[in-house]
Amino acid sequence: MRGVIFDGKRPRFVDDLDVRDPGPGEVLVEVTAAGLCHSDLSVIDGTIAHPVPLVLGHEGTGIVRSAGPGVTHVSPGDHVALAALASCGTCPDCALGRPAMCRTSIGRPGRPFSRRGAPLFQFASTSAFAERTVVTAVQAVRIPPGIPPASAALLGCGVVTGVGAVLNRARVAHGESVLVIGAGGVGLNVLQGARLAGASVVVAADANPEKEAVARTFGATHFVHVPAADEVPAAVRRIVPAGVDHAFECVGDTGLVRQAVDALGRHGRAVLLGVPPAGAEAAIPVASLYMDKSVLGCRYGSSRPQHDVALYARLYEEGRLLLDELVTEVYPVEDFERAVADANNRKVARGVLSFGSCGSSESQSPERSGD
Repeated sequence: MRGVIFDGKRPRFVDDLDVRDPGPGEVLVEVTAAGLCHSDLSVIDGTIAHPVPLVLGHEGTGIVRSAGPGVTHVSPGDHVALAALASCGTCPDCALGRPAMCRTSIGRPGRPFSRRGAPLFQFASTSAFAERTVVTAVQAVRIPPGIPPASAALLGCGVVTGVGAVLNRARVAHGESVLVIGAGGVGLNVLQGARLAGASVVVAADANPEKEAVARTFGATHFVHVPAADEVPAAVRRIVPAGVDHAFECVGDTGLVRQAVDALGRHGRAVLLGVPPAGAEAAIPVASLYMDKSVLGCRYGSSRPQHDVALYARLYEEGRLLLDELVTEVYPVEDFERAVADANNRKVARGVLSFGSCGSSESQSPERSGD
């Protein structure tokens, strides 16, 4: 079968992958579409360390083709979005409703794939850049079949990370003010999370002025063009003089972490979503934290995928959450290198790889209620 692998030197498209049958508590999913996320690029450039060789991809959607013993919540033929993290359901964190922190699954990649008889690792317990993949059943979230594959693919990572950071981690309240640094794939979902939460002022900050239109589409009430990182706090305070209640750093730049903290008002929260290089350190003025400011990490939107992904799918059908508008271009999986080049050159908000007749999001979008 077709897929994209990474051997530690370069990623490449292959057509001779194999995947084993699902075992107890697992499902085999035929992948129809998969988003090219920054985390995939971070594996390639070494920002995220991972054993190799591996099958890339972690943001996908597809159709269940078979299920192992003990699987009851999905059946063959169900359309599912793939949650990018596995969870055991029984460790202390899972028991407390924090499956993204599962102690059994983090840092323990399986090897369900093989190529020419040699095993390959799985990325993020998902490996969505393959025609078929085996995942733990809890990662398969049933969604309505009418959602276009290119749009549905984004539910399991970019959407749940960005929207979840607002609703689950920061818990933005109605009427509060929000700053989003970086209007890329995750940043756009933070913007629409702030809109869903009822934030009164939502400021998008980006070094590219061409991002303004799309940022406003997703919920920004204001846009500031900040060519230099140290310009962020001053630009934001011209809009919110006392500083914002919440600032989300979505770039992965340690300098911008400092700027996010500096842009906060009293009691403000800075939430870190971008992924800087391993070992990177950020300097912040400790004295500012005594004004009840907080710096929060956030893994995978602090989400509960079975609940959150299903919720976001419903909000999409109601016209309250944008998915189609996130998809800039759909590429045949064979065009992986072009998709990576476009992502690195910041030509796309989100590129999606297709394993079949995925089509454009616009041409396949069902009619939805709402605005």
